[in-house]
Amino acid sequence: MKSASHQYANALADVALKQSAGPQVTSELHDFATAYAESTELRTALASPAVERDAKHAIIEKVGARIGQGKTVRNFLFIVADHQRMHMLPEMIAAFEEVVQKRQGIAEATISSAVELTAAQKAEFAFTLERLTGKRVEPSYSLDPSLLGGAVVRIGDTIYDGSLRHRLNAMRERLTAE
Repeated sequence: MKSASHQYANALADVALKQSAGPQVTSELHDFATAYAESTELRTALASPAVERDAKHAIIEKVGARIGQGKTVRNFLFIVADHQRMHMLPEMIAAFEEVVQKRQGIAEATISSAVELTAAQKAEFAFTLERLTGKRVEPSYSLDPSLLGGAVVRIGDTIYDGSLRHRLNAMRERLTAE
């Protein structure tokens, strides 16, 4: 099903980015997804094959009017509902965000450090990672005291481990190998 989610996400990204509305579409999708997740009746109505297509469209319109949903997201949701794929909406939203970030040259970086980083250290990390990846980096920071010192950075599938724990483990392996 991941492939189907990516197909829908790519199609929506084509339209959203052409209209320079990536963040707006993302926000509207999240608002609808929240309403969808919180309402059993909404999920049941949109998932039921017994509910007519026009009725589903009317429901989407009504919910969309309450949350300030634009035409792009409304039309996207119509298509998703028409093809009985509403159950995949969370996957589609995640795939959409991933596609938009990739097309805009944005990389998400997760930086774990043993101690709280200063604003200057965070700025230096962001600058270095942008230079390293050639992309704009959106960092998120977390504390992990088990690192003992230093930091671990994850960008996509790549991990840069500059932690003291990693260095000590590497030293232990070299010493026990000799």
